[in-house]
Amino acid sequence: MHGRAVVVGVGESRYYKRGEATESEFQLACIAIRNAVDDAGLTMRDVDGVVSYMERNEPVRLSAALGMGDLAFTAQTFGGGGNGAGAAVTLADAAITAGYARCVVAFRSLAQGQFGRYGQSGRSRRSRGAGAFTVPYGIQTPAQICAMQTQRFMHEHGVTQDSLAEVVLASYAHAQRNPRAIRFGTPLTRDEYHASRWIAEPFHLYDCCPENDGAAAVVVTTRERGRDLRRSPVAIVAGAHGLEHRGGVAAFAEAGFPTAHLRHVARQLWSRAGAGPEDVPVAQFYENFTGPVLMAIAEMGFCPPEELNDFVSGGNLRWPDGRLPINTSGGNIGEGYIHGFGNVIEAVRQVRGESTCQVADVELSLSVSGPNYAPGSAVLFGRV
Repeated sequence: MHGRAVVVGVGESRYYKRGEATESEFQLACIAIRNAVDDAGLTMRDVDGVVSYMERNEPVRLSAALGMGDLAFTAQTFGGGGNGAGAAVTLADAAITAGYARCVVAFRSLAQGQFGRYGQSGRSRRSRGAGAFTVPYGIQTPAQICAMQTQRFMHEHGVTQDSLAEVVLASYAHAQRNPRAIRFGTPLTRDEYHASRWIAEPFHLYDCCPENDGAAAVVVTTRERGRDLRRSPVAIVAGAHGLEHRGGVAAFAEAGFPTAHLRHVARQLWSRAGAGPEDVPVAQFYENFTGPVLMAIAEMGFCPPEELNDFVSGGNLRWPDGRLPINTSGGNIGEGYIHGFGNVIEAVRQVRGESTCQVADVELSLSVSGPNYAPGSAVLFGRV
């Protein structure tokens, strides 16, 4: 595909602490989509495709409420988490590149205050499918699942608790420059991080993303059409989503455990892009918890697992002087947890030159979605 499709608009609702949104989840989705379309200088009648992941708000209702025209393409991805954010963008890319649609909105809306909290488990220990191997034994939340994966990873590769802290401190530091961020105005120190209570070892309170209400969206169209619109288009240089054989199988029984489910994705992405991690000056890593971020950094090829402590230490993940600034809007932890789609928007903003923690002369910008859940996905954005 190599940039035949471009992002021409980004939009968000306001981000709220869960339960504090004054709008319904459906309204939040409409606001984000409307803002993205307006950012592109288009009208709702221009939109003929809608894609998402794990989404309750369907195109039937959205297209009618927003006044879209006839839809030529609709789709959702497989998977049970933020691993679908990048995959949704690649679906939009595929639809545009193949000619199935001319203008596709990719979005995610989430209102945990209205539809239940990801951080809480149900009272029942009945389960089926993959959960049948874990729920009866008390592993009922994403924090517990990712903690087991992270603990094993840290043990095998000598990763320290301070390396987890570096991810949190980077997100909080970047959020202090972003007025949209829910953690704006609430800085965090290393001592406060280590003093916070355990949630599921090795995760302290601050290792875990917050629960939020909000929505985010992007508009994807052809390179040719993008040249004539309001914003400078941002190319979708390459995308990848998928999984290795038996990746993500139940009961942690995959051969590569522990894994972020990104090794296969990384090979695909870099091969398609004709680039490598050494060419990327800024990246957004989905962080439902900090441990998966470190696993993703390694599996995407930025450094071997045994070198993670050195790679992330000393502020190396922080703007403006770090070797690889990550989550420059604050990410899921600092800006807001909209199932990782805010990271997609921030990756686009870095290429546009509009980030509140803008890295100089960005030609390639990476967004990595949902490590520790399969299928994994990632998107590389760049200049047209």
